[in-house]
Amino acid sequence: MSGEKPHILLVEDEMHLARGITFNLEQEGYLVSHVESGEEALEKVTVEKFDLIILDVMLPGIGGFEVCQKIRVLDSRVPVLMLTARSAESDRISGLAAGADDYLIKPFNLKEFLLRVSGMLRRSAWYRPEPVEEGYSFGDNEVFLLSYRARTRQGEIDLTDLEVRMLSLFFHREGEAIPRGEILESVWGYATDAETRTLDNFIVRLRKYFEPEPSRPVFFQTVRGVGYRFSRKS
Repeated sequence: MSGEKPHILLVEDEMHLARGITFNLEQEGYLVSHVESGEEALEKVTVEKFDLIILDVMLPGIGGFEVCQKIRVLDSRVPVLMLTARSAESDRISGLAAGADDYLIKPFNLKEFLLRVSGMLRRSAWYRPEPVEEGYSFGDNEVFLLSYRARTRQGEIDLTDLEVRMLSLFFHREGEAIPRGEILESVWGYATDAETRTLDNFIVRLRKYFEPEPSRPVFFQTVRGVGYRFSRKS
């Protein structure tokens, strides 16, 4: 972002809500581009660079989940915050599986929303993976943080910016039980009790990528009452 206003793409078809979100984001000093459909959003991201995408799930035409998947093909690193009136756990998992970085349920608290936005922009601006972590191996997996790639039993996969940040944290602190709040602060840029299932669902995603048996994890371990621990010893 280098001194310029962060540029946010808002994809929301409810005009009264879009106007309110745009107003509050602009009051915070952000530049906002608004579109009402998934098709318009995909056109935008092919020709413009954004620092954050705020994406509604229920859109006319192409739905939010599919839009997010297509955005990830075009840009694996841009942060995506999904907004939805749906509160079912399966919808939350679908959004994160599609490549979203975070998930907020309508109606949401304005302060909480702005906290999410500032945290996502802040960590995307300062984070750079360290060269020493290139080619990190564990089990049958090899992770290349600088190029956002990984080799697994399933083949080669592209990693999102958030996945790289989380993996980098775990690799740097191998063997430590890292508290949930500390992971949220380090990876998402904020620590709050709201929507903490987002973290759990991302751990599920990493286990599907890298664990021989995701239901019986050996690398990404749950530490009850604390958080999570990574160990390369299976």
